[in-house]
Amino acid sequence: MATIREVAELAGVSISTVSHVINETRYVSPSAKARVMDAIQRLNYHHNRLASSLRNQKTHTIGVLLPNNANPFFAKILTGIETACYTSGYNFIMGNANDDPERELSYLRVLLSKQVDGVLLISTGADDAALHLMTERKVPLVLVDRAGTEQADIIHTDNRQGGQLATDYLIRLGHRRIACITGPSFLTPSSERIIGYEQTMQEAGLPVRDEWIITGDFHQESGYQAIQQLLKLDELPTAIFACNDLMALGVLCGLHEAGLSVPDDISLIGYDDIQMASYSVPRLTTIRQPSEELGQLAVERLVERLDNPQAPFQQDVLSVHLITRQSCRLIAEN
Repeated sequence: MATIREVAELAGVSISTVSHVINETRYVSPSAKARVMDAIQRLNYHHNRLASSLRNQKTHTIGVLLPNNANPFFAKILTGIETACYTSGYNFIMGNANDDPERELSYLRVLLSKQVDGVLLISTGADDAALHLMTERKVPLVLVDRAGTEQADIIHTDNRQGGQLATDYLIRLGHRRIACITGPSFLTPSSERIIGYEQTMQEAGLPVRDEWIITGDFHQESGYQAIQQLLKLDELPTAIFACNDLMALGVLCGLHEAGLSVPDDISLIGYDDIQMASYSVPRLTTIRQPSEELGQLAVERLVERLDNPQAPFQQDVLSVHLITRQSCRLIAEN
C-alpha cells in the first residue's frame, strides 16, 4: 500500500502539503494540488481516515435521520444530501425512523455513538425528545423541513406560500367549494399549509367548512380514506387540495373507484411534485418543493456550522412553485 510520503515524493511537495490537500485544511495552489491528486491516482493511495479522525477528533461523517424513507419527497432530499456530502468530502450514515418517535430517538443515539460530526434531522415531530437529546449533547444540528427550536440551524420551504398558491389557483379556476386534506397538525408543514389555505379562502370571501377539512398522515391510504369521508357528504366540493402528492394519489384512486372523473367531476391539486405526479392519470397539478436543493443546502449549513461553531443560527426559507398539469379544470362560477 502506497504511503503519504511516496505521494509527496512523486508530486514534488511536502508531506504536510499532501495532508492539506486531502483534508482541505489549508489553501494549496492549483498546480500543486493537481500534482498531488495525480500522484494519489497513480499510486492508488488510500487516505487513512480513521487515523486522521483520532488525531483531529473529527470523523468527517454526518448523521442523517429521516422520518420515512418510503416517501419519495424525503428520498429526493436524501439525493441532495448525498450529492453535497460527496462534493464536501463527507460521508453520511442514515437512519429511518419509520414515523416512530421512539425509533427516531434510538437511531439518534446510534448516530451519536458513531461520533458523527453533526446531524441533519427531519424529525417525526411527534415529540421533542430528539431535539432535547441534541441540545443536551451539544452536537451541531440542522433541522430540515421542520421548525421547533432556536438552538439549531433550520432549513425549510415556505409552506404557507404553498397553501396559498394551491388554493388561489383553484379559486381562479372558478372553484368555490374547495376541500383540504392536510397532514398531522403537530408538523409545521401541515399547520402552515392549512393556514395558507384558510387565509386564501377567507380573503376571497369563501367559507371554510369544517367537514371539508380532513386530517391525513401524508400517506396514500389516508388520502384514500379522506375521499371516502368526503363522498358521504350531501354537498361535494368541486375541488380538493391534498397537502402532499401521496395523499392526492390516494384521492385519485378513491375517486376512480367511485366512478368520478378528475378533473371533470372534481379537480385535484397535490403538493411536493414527486416523480409519480408526472405519471399519474391524469397528470397531477401540484406545488413543487425544491427537495434536492433542501438536502444540498442542509449539508452546506452543517459544514459551515462545523467550521464556525459560534456563528449565529440561521433559518433558510426556500420558495415553492405551482406546476400545472391535467388534474384541475376551469368551471363556471357557482
